Amino acid sequence: MDFLNFLKTKINKINQFIGELVSWLTLIMVIITALVVLLRYGFNVGFIWMQESVRFMYAAVFLLCAGYTFLEDKHVRVDVFYLQMSKRKKAIVDMLGTLFLLWPVCITILYFSWNYVLNSWVQFEGSLEERGLHLVYIMKTFMWCFSILLILQGFSLIIKCLDSLSKK
Repeated sequence: MDFLNFLKTKINKINQFIGELVSWLTLIMVIITALVVLLRYGFNVGFIWMQESVRFMYAAVFLLCAGYTFLEDKHVRVDVFYLQMSKRKKAIVDMLGTLFLLWPVCITILYFSWNYVLNSWVQFEGSLEERGLHLVYIMKTFMWCFSILLILQGFSLIIKCLDSLSKK
């Protein structure tokens, strides 16, 4: 169990580091969006790459911070019954939810996005706009990161639940 707890700690630290780092993009998005609006309506100037950068950052925040959100237990949950459960029952529900809901969805996303992302990398897919950001392949890779980080965080949760269930 010591190795599993070590692994759980490492997974948690990875998701915490990525989540805290990437979450700063929300502030940058607000600043760039305000700048885009100011330039467009104040000076009649627009930059496609600035507008696309906001979309890239939004994708990064949403997809790369999902594991962190799961770690912090801030994800959406219907708590009608869960709130009333004992710690033991919550651990069982969390384990079953991870095994039968979270992991199958993440594996399905990995499976169906595999060729989609690889083809994007092969082409070094870029923006449809001439002056846009030509890094679409990076943004598509976030789908893999999303799935892998959630699978890892699910593993961490299962370790936590097993630890909780082993104590009386």
